[in-house]
Amino acid sequence: MFTTGERTSLRDALVEAARSDERVTGAALTGSAALDAEDAWSDIDLAFAVTGDPEPVLADFTARMYAEHGAAHHMDVGFERTTFRVFLLGSTLQVDLAFWPAEDFGATSPKFRLLFGTANEREPTPPPDARRLIDLAWLHALHARSSLARGRGWQAEYMVGRVREYALALACLRHGLPAVEGRGLDQLPASVTRPFEATLARGLDDLGRAFHAVTELLIGEVGRVDAALGRRLAPLLRRLTS
Repeated sequence: MFTTGERTSLRDALVEAARSDERVTGAALTGSAALDAEDAWSDIDLAFAVTGDPEPVLADFTARMYAEHGAAHHMDVGFERTTFRVFLLGSTLQVDLAFWPAEDFGATSPKFRLLFGTANEREPTPPPDARRLIDLAWLHALHARSSLARGRGWQAEYMVGRVREYALALACLRHGLPAVEGRGLDQLPASVTRPFEATLARGLDDLGRAFHAVTELLIGEVGRVDAALGRRLAPLLRRLTS
């Protein structure tokens, strides 16, 4: 396990390496550190603005992470023209380094604190669309019903879980909370989350009950987004659990 001091030292070293690299024209803290909300389990999130071809810079920082900072593995996540390289260190610390084309570099969420350079004005990343979440929820509910009917317990467990995921995301949107990757779930009021405890199956033979519970909660969330749509979908969704 890493210490907070080790995390701070590594982040400072990476920022200093960026400052001394003429190809890097800007850097920003992202993630919880940008909001002064770190805890002992937080990872390192940094964004770099890169002029020219970002691939050599990406390669150099990757080599540094393995040679000097104990990286054991990494993976890439793409967003627009930006590569987010996510490192897993031997200490279990996660280090996310985003390499932005300089002309794209800027805040897309409140979790962005400029360290040096200039940031461009960017439109914030929009939250998920509620109607899209509803559509994904009823689609997975259909597959939960068929999986249960076919005796495919593990597939049914997966589908019921996705229905719960989308219903909870709708609740997060309703409360103005982050609605992706579960980030807002623990900020929901207990009056919202407590009923969802009934949607957790105690085993594969309990999935029918859990499916019924999550369907009723989904119906409630749909009705809060669009009452007419809720009225149309409610009898169909309830038929799936009968």
